Amino acid sequence: MAAIETLSRRGRRAAGQAASALLKLLGLALLGSQAKAVDLPADRAEAMFHVYDGGGVKASGPALLVRKSIADKVSVSGGLYVDMVSNASIDVVTTASPYKENRTEWSLGLDHAVKDSLIRLSASQGKEPDYQATTLAADVSQEVFGGMTTISLGASRGQDDVGRKGDTGYFDQARHWQYRLGASQILSPRWLLSLSAEALADDGYLASPYRVARVFGSAVPERLPRTRSARAVKLRLLGDIGEAGVRSAVRGEYRYYRDTWAVQAHTVEGGYSRYFGSDWLADGFVRLNRQSDALFFSDNLSAETTYVTRNRQLSAFNSRSVGGKLSYSMGGAAAAYDLKLNGALELVRFDYSHFTDLRTGKAYAFNGMVLQLYLTGRF
Repeated sequence: MAAIETLSRRGRRAAGQAASALLKLLGLALLGSQAKAVDLPADRAEAMFHVYDGGGVKASGPALLVRKSIADKVSVSGGLYVDMVSNASIDVVTTASPYKENRTEWSLGLDHAVKDSLIRLSASQGKEPDYQATTLAADVSQEVFGGMTTISLGASRGQDDVGRKGDTGYFDQARHWQYRLGASQILSPRWLLSLSAEALADDGYLASPYRVARVFGSAVPERLPRTRSARAVKLRLLGDIGEAGVRSAVRGEYRYYRDTWAVQAHTVEGGYSRYFGSDWLADGFVRLNRQSDALFFSDNLSAETTYVTRNRQLSAFNSRSVGGKLSYSMGGAAAAYDLKLNGALELVRFDYSHFTDLRTGKAYAFNGMVLQLYLTGRF
């Protein structure tokens, strides 16, 4: 399993792309192989250090993941992710004081292979001084048509306990359901097409106890509905374009998202991967994202309404990302353990259409950076 498993649920989503993209090119080598029963994931250990810096938020920390099979029947994995956060974001500096806190997340997973099926159960729990999130998930994938097609089905159920600094205990909860359905099809020995869909439903306290909105220029606590549902669909195409000993691949994907708060988002990504010799694997990508305002988002509301928010994550924005990854397979004695050194860097730019910086009165924008350094190996 890639290092993405250890990433925070509330952390930087962009960081999660760094490990997974490195595996896509490797997976293309399997397209021409003969169909056979599904195998358990290999025994692996991964250690990562991650850094995020953008929009006044700095987060860094280690992440560990260990996976071990038992009697060739099941594979058990355990992970630890730590975030040390220094927050002076635009929301914080305009309404409160900057702060520092730590977040720790534990995760456990169990995989069981039955002929052409792979069953996965997982659980995770993340803790912050004023927040606790617990998630349970189950996924099943099934190979059909001689291994040319893979169907996947999954569901997750999460619960967040929400607190407030300075208060004792938690004052409210939020519950999250996610249902997943996907299919991947081998088009030829060189091309793979996949389509996935998600249905999401949330209820409970979905706001922030610290965030404020503006009505007639005055600060008021944000008010959000206690229910939200969403749908998302993603189409991805992978292709091996290597020739005459040059192993290289391209990929492209499109994702569409829409929810009952009237938020719509379009994401397009394209990437290229290539081996240099037998030891180096390089990957580059570009991602574009565009999102619309939520129905009740307002930078400065001119009338009282039931719901109002100034959460910039619910406002219209455009983002552009460019990133690269580099993986080195260590030789010598390390080759017996398939040791790999990996590095990934992503640069992202956010431009908000209607959310303004109260200090300047101009539309808010910021640059962000995601860095990952990790070591992986088998045992």
